[in-house]
Amino acid sequence: MRVISGIYKRRRFDVPHTFKARPTTDFAKENLFNVLNNYIDFEGGITALDLFAGTGSISIELVSRGCDKVISIEKDPQHFSFINKIMKEVKTDKCFVLRGDVFRYIERCNEKFDFIFADPPYALERLSEIPDLIFNHKLLKEDGLFVLEHGKDLSFESHPNFIEHRYYGSVNFSFFGYKSGEENSTEEEKTNE
Repeated sequence: MRVISGIYKRRRFDVPHTFKARPTTDFAKENLFNVLNNYIDFEGGITALDLFAGTGSISIELVSRGCDKVISIEKDPQHFSFINKIMKEVKTDKCFVLRGDVFRYIERCNEKFDFIFADPPYALERLSEIPDLIFNHKLLKEDGLFVLEHGKDLSFESHPNFIEHRYYGSVNFSFFGYKSGEENSTEEEKTNE
């Protein structure tokens, strides 16, 4: 696993062969961050959430690129320990690794993020619910961006918050965000009810 850019650029971390996690390929990750650079200034005090963090590949990339705070959620104890080990190795205090269930975290979280990334197992039964959960629980800041990695059999183009779709080999990324003024208008509607 390689860090592509930022202060830890070219650092490599050996992922144990026993891991079940399927890290985002370097090719897909590099292309994804090339696109993200058009949306986000990672050095501008950004807070990020990495759901289903797996090997921590995206989390370390976000920290390396200058994110102020990254919260990584990972259920598997081995993966959780591995992400912690990486963050200790690079001596960062910008990443907070939490061991737990992503769906429970989403329900209880009362923080908003500039950037949210989710890389669930492609076979996850509730994968298609994730965009709705992110927006229903208002985890994204008004001008924030949410990216979901998924298999080629899913399409989110009809989702009201869908922005664009990119794919690199078998890796698919769907981008979501609020349309201008959308978050405020939904909150105003609720107060007028």
